[in-house]
Amino acid sequence: MKQTILKIHPDDNVLVALTDIPAGDVITYGPDTFTTIQMIPAKHKVAIHEIKAGDSIIMYGVLVGKAQFDIASGGLLTTSNIKHAANGMSTESKHTSWQQPNVSEWQGRTFKGYHRSDGSVGTANYWLVIPMVFCENRNLEVLQEALVKPLGYGRKKTYETKALQLINKVKAGGGIEEVLFTEIESGDGLDREAKVFPNVDGIKFLTHTGGCGGIRQDAETLCGLLAGYITHPNVAGATVLSLGCQNAQVSILQREIEKRSPMFDKPLYILDQQTIGKESDIIDQALRKTMAGLIHANQYTRQPAPLSKLTIGLECGGSDGFSGISANPAIGYTSDLLVALGGSVILAEFPELCGVEQNLIDRCVEEEDANRFVSLVRTYAQRAEEVGSGFDMNPSPGNIKDGLITDAIKSAGAAKKGGTSPVVDVLDYPEKVVKPGLNLLCTPGNDVESTTAEVGSGANVVLFTTGLGTPTGNPITPVVKIATNTNLYNKMSDIIDLNTGTIIEGEETIEQAGERILDYVVKVASGEVEVCAVRHGQDDFIPWKRGVSL
Repeated sequence: MKQTILKIHPDDNVLVALTDIPAGDVITYGPDTFTTIQMIPAKHKVAIHEIKAGDSIIMYGVLVGKAQFDIASGGLLTTSNIKHAANGMSTESKHTSWQQPNVSEWQGRTFKGYHRSDGSVGTANYWLVIPMVFCENRNLEVLQEALVKPLGYGRKKTYETKALQLINKVKAGGGIEEVLFTEIESGDGLDREAKVFPNVDGIKFLTHTGGCGGIRQDAETLCGLLAGYITHPNVAGATVLSLGCQNAQVSILQREIEKRSPMFDKPLYILDQQTIGKESDIIDQALRKTMAGLIHANQYTRQPAPLSKLTIGLECGGSDGFSGISANPAIGYTSDLLVALGGSVILAEFPELCGVEQNLIDRCVEEEDANRFVSLVRTYAQRAEEVGSGFDMNPSPGNIKDGLITDAIKSAGAAKKGGTSPVVDVLDYPEKVVKPGLNLLCTPGNDVESTTAEVGSGANVVLFTTGLGTPTGNPITPVVKIATNTNLYNKMSDIIDLNTGTIIEGEETIEQAGERILDYVVKVASGEVEVCAVRHGQDDFIPWKRGVSL
């Protein structure tokens, strides 16, 4: 019989509904029996015993809220009767030992990647075109129009075909009813020539709104992020367009590149418009140099590499009440497997670690890293409070509707992505991952800003869990979308790659799902599977300005 309710941790005083539970149902869970006094929607929480006003709400074994009013046994937890609360932080304790998972069947396993001279291995092979400042975005658009389709990187024209059919109906005198309800054909597939450079996955144009204005620190941080993309193992080289007078000077970019790759030897073509002059001249030079770079990039081919060369970014977005009990712990187990194999993982989204900081502090191998983590979290929280916000305002309306009613509840589930391994390094945005193991990276909870940052720090695959659905992707790194529940996977299968609703339904354990995900990652890293975000050309790229973003 399918389980209808779940207690996540032995210390919890609330249960999670796995299905809708009607009012008046008698629930027995272990030694506890109670009657629901109202309907408990799936993904929401119900009190096991009476909870008095001011009492702690415990979930995942940690403090996630305080009762504002008395909550009867069998009562539903809502934003009206509980409020956010979280434990403090201390660097006094350490618990860095961990039970490594059995990875015997993964030993000697390889993926086929692109080997770079610095020893890193890419899961893809892209050429970048990057502006140093937003003033150059139009030139990038001109280059994109000139290069992408002729080189064979055009996307599907299904929607263009549909639009043309509707336009023709309007031209023929069709009215609103005909446009809204008349059946139209879905299109004729790919609008793509054969690739001129078969070993190059594409040319990516990283337009942005930064580089000038704002504060100088924003420009310096942007240069660090762009350097992270240029030196990334998934990138063969880059064409950089500079206006010349912007805050984000080329010299800063070059310094950041050297910081990340002292022996940098990829083709890098830097063009300064105020030096070159006419738009036609800079476009001409950019076309020629980019073509030369593509010839170089096409010389790379996929070769076997150990799984230790994988760096996986961990991300969640559009989370629901199942995220912390299905998809997030599943990729947490994937993370532990990869760490045991010598690989690297990145846990980010600091506003979504609120309430579970102590667990991560305790897992820091070095006291210096524990102190740095505390400093970064406190500074971030203080900045949010100074503008009248705070981490407690992090859950979105969609999160709350689906059971994540305090930031601490959301965070306790989000942190499960990091598995159980020790924390080997704590990084501030946009620093590069240099150590194998679990790395903490300071980023916002914003999906695209955080994914952009993880890739800039070296993630060559990103695992992205979602309970509500999101199309998020990245220009150079495959983003594997993982559904927390089967209904979502079936509903949005065109943008979601994997389903962990099987855990909720009792068909699979967390460990089995984690191993299945790692097997999928190996196929993605080898170019054997194209994830939905890549297939749809979902090239989301948003640099984080170091202001408040939750």
